[in-house]
Amino acid sequence: MARSPQPSGDAAVVRITGIAAGGAGVGRLPDGRAVFVQRTAPGDRVVARVVEGKKRWARAQLLRVLTPSPDRRVAPCPHYGRCGGCTLEHLAYPAQLRAKASLVVEALRRIGGVEAALPEVTASPDEFRYRNRVSFTLVRLEHGRVVAGFHELEHPGRVLDIGADCLLPEPAVSAVWGRLRERWGLDALRLPAGARLRLTLRGTGAGPVSLLVDGGFGPGRPDELLADVEGLESIWHRPGDDPERPAVLLAGAESLPESWQEEDVALSGAVFLQVNRAAAALLEEHVVTLVGDVAGQKVVDAYCGVGLHARRLARRGARVTGIELDPVAVAEARRGAATGDAAEFVEARVEDALPAALPAGLVILNPPRAGLDAAVPGQLLAAPPGRLVYVSCDPATLARDLGRLAAGFELRSIRCFDLFPQTAHVETVADLVRVRPGGD
Repeated sequence: MARSPQPSGDAAVVRITGIAAGGAGVGRLPDGRAVFVQRTAPGDRVVARVVEGKKRWARAQLLRVLTPSPDRRVAPCPHYGRCGGCTLEHLAYPAQLRAKASLVVEALRRIGGVEAALPEVTASPDEFRYRNRVSFTLVRLEHGRVVAGFHELEHPGRVLDIGADCLLPEPAVSAVWGRLRERWGLDALRLPAGARLRLTLRGTGAGPVSLLVDGGFGPGRPDELLADVEGLESIWHRPGDDPERPAVLLAGAESLPESWQEEDVALSGAVFLQVNRAAAALLEEHVVTLVGDVAGQKVVDAYCGVGLHARRLARRGARVTGIELDPVAVAEARRGAATGDAAEFVEARVEDALPAALPAGLVILNPPRAGLDAAVPGQLLAAPPGRLVYVSCDPATLARDLGRLAAGFELRSIRCFDLFPQTAHVETVADLVRVRPGGD
């Protein structure tokens, strides 16, 4: 006889067997349903209370650990008990890497129908203090009070106040965050007005930091704030909730010089670079090694950002077309390309510009978390390049896209890079080759 479903509010003993995409441990309730429990580790035996129940799965809150996993550790961060900024800090770092490899393989199989061996995961050189860019949510409360930090794990509608003791930002970014909190004034009057703001600090290798304020209205008092916060060199504002709306410089330098491996980049506004400079260098080196000799080839660098791959491959003799929607990033890509390089950059959505850029010998894809637009796989299948290198920050959308590409491309290898220690996020580089008719 089938067991009755575990009611919400009831506690159960659960053995944790894996880690899910959001960082929660996964086990089985006595009634057989999968259950997701945050702050648990594979090998834990725990008591958890069901807080949300569905027909096939449930979410539960950890009450106590009966038998700890050998991979469990005491989280170093003092905020970890409530903060949702990290989800795997209670796992020893080697166990985090193993969990991420499993997440990728499971997503490929379950979502894309793609079978792959467990990939190697290249560790981040820095487990903590690795983020050059970090975003905090600021909420204005009554009587001039301000809370700014990350959303709470169990109550995502709440914001947990986080100061400079957060272990994720690079030291220079952390120091500016602490000073910014001290100097933004009662009710954060020196920042743009609005009940809720998103504050993104980004540091350069040399130390200077920029601030981008998303949401709200009006400039606040940016000149005063800039003068009072040592290390802060520019303040940008993007009113409203549209991430594609251009940011406006409120005060300070229009761009900050950044050295990204051997490339010089002028950072401004919301131009994208990877958050973990040391781990990103390993990923980018892998991509360049993977593509090998590109001299004389036509290459498309789709979602190219500031054109780092395009610049390097053009210097190696490739004829490169970079495609990017962000006009500021395109302008920087064009500025940074060496005179005489065979690199051109198109400001457009990839799905709009890709057909004209094909055919090509090699296409590099580095889309945002949402993955490829639904039109892009069909465009690649219609004019297939000899090779695809897909750099993904989300195993689920990677798996979906590889499934869509399977009719014309074969997965040759995958390798993961841990750009986001203490979280369940992972970067994956997939190498695909064209399937030729008749198998020759």
